[in-house]
Amino acid sequence: MKFDTAYCLSLDEKLSIYDVRELNFDETADFDSDTDSFLCPNDACRAAFKASNTLSTFNAKNVNYQRTPHFKNKTGTQHIDGCRYASTHKGTDGENEDDREDNFPSEFVLTRRTYPRKASTVNTEGQPPQDPTKTPPTRIGTSVSGSDATPDKTSVFAHPVECYVSNIDDKDKLKSMPLKIGEHTATYWTFFKKIEYLQDNKGLIYWGKIKEIKDYTNSFRIDFEKKVWLDKKPYSVNVYLSKKLIDNYRKRKAFLEQIKAAVASERALYCFFYGVTPELKQVPSKKNPEQTFGVFSANIENLDHLIVREVPGAEEL
Repeated sequence: MKFDTAYCLSLDEKLSIYDVRELNFDETADFDSDTDSFLCPNDACRAAFKASNTLSTFNAKNVNYQRTPHFKNKTGTQHIDGCRYASTHKGTDGENEDDREDNFPSEFVLTRRTYPRKASTVNTEGQPPQDPTKTPPTRIGTSVSGSDATPDKTSVFAHPVECYVSNIDDKDKLKSMPLKIGEHTATYWTFFKKIEYLQDNKGLIYWGKIKEIKDYTNSFRIDFEKKVWLDKKPYSVNVYLSKKLIDNYRKRKAFLEQIKAAVASERALYCFFYGVTPELKQVPSKKNPEQTFGVFSANIENLDHLIVREVPGAEEL
């Protein structure tokens, strides 16, 4: 059995697998999922066993993954009777479960979640730290409630993207699942807009097949394959990633590993981004700088809200 949420012993908090990936790649965070312990998110179940009754992770540290990240039971993981996380799946090396992401967050929170560590041995009142079997208190800015249910909010862009991508062939499902971003609420199907239709509405998650990624050593430009038609004329679309943006990114190493792999890849790759809408700009011609040509372009403002990845089945849409 695969599931999205688990209790993290070191943080005394329930995390989604996407939160764990964020922490693994964050160069400002002292975190390594391989050395941490993850327990059942069901409070009653967790209280019935020792802290050694742990879960394992799948795709928690792979920068480029093709199969949905998740937590899963180990061979010896135990659960109480009635725990919905109990299963006959015993954590084999081969994954044969449906790769769809079924845990759809209903809100994508634009403010990045923080993950404060629990107190060490004694708190300010001289009491021992909270028992890991108890429900952690609600913290402002967190995306998980005290229940064992999958969180309905996330600040990790990869989570709603994975929901969309892994269910891309199920149009009815995507049309039935609500998503809120800022003050705008729609369905997943409506929020994810193909790049060639970017003029239809602003403030959406735009995505499209990558034609080429220009590597300028310290910066990058992503060119999309599809063009935008305006006044019966086709215009190219691109987004630019500046050196300053990359250098100041807390997940810089992971991002550079991903983008450089994408530059060298011969696979069909797609780019998803949120927060900016490419606008028509006049760009000087390289052959004749006095002449200009039109292109829809935007400077990415937040690398947390950009993903380059494969999208199986996208060519069939």
